[in-house]
Amino acid sequence: MRSASRWLPAVARTTGIILLTILIVFAVFRATAPFLISSGLVRSGIEKALSEWTGYRAQIDGDPTLEFWPTARVTLNGVTIREPTRNGKVLGHVDSLSADFSLWSAIRGHARFHEFHFLRPILYIRRDDNGLIDWTNEGRLSKAIAQAEASSGQGISMRKDQDAAIGMLTIEDGSVEMTDERSGNIYRLNGVNADISWPRLSQAMAAVILARFNGQDIKLNFDSAQPLLFFAGKSVDAKTSLASSLISGTYSGVTSLSDFSAFAGNLELSVPNVPSFLAWSGQHLPAADALKNVSLSADIAAIEKGLRFNNLSFKVNDSTASGIMDLNYTTAGKPKISGTLAFDQMNLNPFLAAFSMRLAAETAIDALLNGNPLQRLDLDLRLSSNKAALGPFQFENIGASLLVAGGKAKFDIGDSGFESGSLTAHLEVAPGDFDGGGKLQISIRNADFGGLFTRLKLIGPLPMPTSGSLDLSLGTSKPIWVATLSDVAGTLHFSSTAGTFREFDISGFRTLAAEKTFFRMSDIANASFDFDSINVDASFAKGSAEVKNASIAGRNETITFNGVVPFRTNGLALSGAIEATSPSDADELPMLPFFIGGSWPNPVVSPVATLLQKPVQPLQQQ
Repeated sequence: MRSASRWLPAVARTTGIILLTILIVFAVFRATAPFLISSGLVRSGIEKALSEWTGYRAQIDGDPTLEFWPTARVTLNGVTIREPTRNGKVLGHVDSLSADFSLWSAIRGHARFHEFHFLRPILYIRRDDNGLIDWTNEGRLSKAIAQAEASSGQGISMRKDQDAAIGMLTIEDGSVEMTDERSGNIYRLNGVNADISWPRLSQAMAAVILARFNGQDIKLNFDSAQPLLFFAGKSVDAKTSLASSLISGTYSGVTSLSDFSAFAGNLELSVPNVPSFLAWSGQHLPAADALKNVSLSADIAAIEKGLRFNNLSFKVNDSTASGIMDLNYTTAGKPKISGTLAFDQMNLNPFLAAFSMRLAAETAIDALLNGNPLQRLDLDLRLSSNKAALGPFQFENIGASLLVAGGKAKFDIGDSGFESGSLTAHLEVAPGDFDGGGKLQISIRNADFGGLFTRLKLIGPLPMPTSGSLDLSLGTSKPIWVATLSDVAGTLHFSSTAGTFREFDISGFRTLAAEKTFFRMSDIANASFDFDSINVDASFAKGSAEVKNASIAGRNETITFNGVVPFRTNGLALSGAIEATSPSDADELPMLPFFIGGSWPNPVVSPVATLLQKPVQPLQQQ
């Protein structure tokens, strides 16, 4: 203990002297640094550094401001990056640029910078026909990317003097303007704020970017262990996430800036408000009102000329599906989506809206960058569901297909339960970029139309059959998205078994026909008419249905009628007759001709026999 006490004070004194010496040297060094370091050296050094990194000519208008505490830092105002020609085009401008630098290197006459901060930078970049960014003009970054592009495999060899230090890049209130030579479009990002951590060229990059695109705030996160290979268009492992109020998604796996088919990883994507997203992207999707929200989650794998979405979980509005889907390209180079989706329940309206989808680009990346994500697209989807709805109509165990190819769009329901019966349907949109019209064919067998009419809350005198069949064929020469009932033409055949004609007292009809020249249908609505069968044929054209040879046959009496039913006015004009079902009852139930006209559901009845018995009197002379 006595020995230790003798040498401890000596060690403490020595340590104290060393620390005090270091502090004095540091303080003197800091105090004399402004006199030892030339601001012109720092300015020329940062001009040289910017020129070397970009390959263009850096020009600084303002005088540099130097700070030495807590770190040595230089701030320059009015920095412009130009092409190296005399009147070179401006490629970027920074209102204020700050960077840390090494005091020791600066005293020795060498300026080395790191930890850059860009205030209100404006960057002009170009995307070439191959989908790659023209990053720089033979600068250090461009050479590093070119070296990575020329390398084989997933690794690159870089000499120590080439592996430059970068550090942290901070961007505040910046703007980016990109010209896409493939599409000819110009895209702008405003309000760009970013923190980019990239210690050295050969090391990993982590970037967080906030920006405003087309009036919408977005956040982008990007992490990659091999950023140079990514910028060179190679396939690398990366994680990317995009977040905004209109669209959000995360992708983790193999990524490529130029080769879409190289993707392999997990994707999650959500569009919570499809109409707002379409408005933001500047697109219009006919019949898109049925689409409220869309989301998907899938494992992506590369296939020939495209991608496969395995373990796909897909949601449209409140309908959820699972299955498999492929995104590839036809021999003509058109994007195509094909696959199988199985739903527990689904709404068919959003899938009918998919007829008019248009995908402009050759890759999904192009579609995003080109700002035109809904151009021409081929579809080949098979859909199944335990329950389905199309407006007020309900289906069970439906099997359907959606095909968009060769200028035509087809939607087929091959088999489905419908109102305790069965249904098949075919909807086809004609050629002409989906603007040449279309046709609809529906076949229903043994369905409960009476229950359907009740659920639809249809009013007025209507037949309520227990079981009926319908064949409907309609067509239009106008685009189906703008076609109205006045533009539709076609035919209909309906037949049914026994049922009840509600609000139709056939005995009261005969009584009032004998007593009155005119009466309303509501006057005979206090009873119903039981029938054994119905047969109706009709044709449609110019906003009206022409009823032909319609008959409602009861046990004792049969109603027949023909005429016109205009859709737009909710009116009708029908001539018909009530007669005995059996000729042997003709004397007891004589034929009663009639005319029905006016507005549904309470038109006026004019018994023809009464009119014949009471001819119109001539006007008296005044």
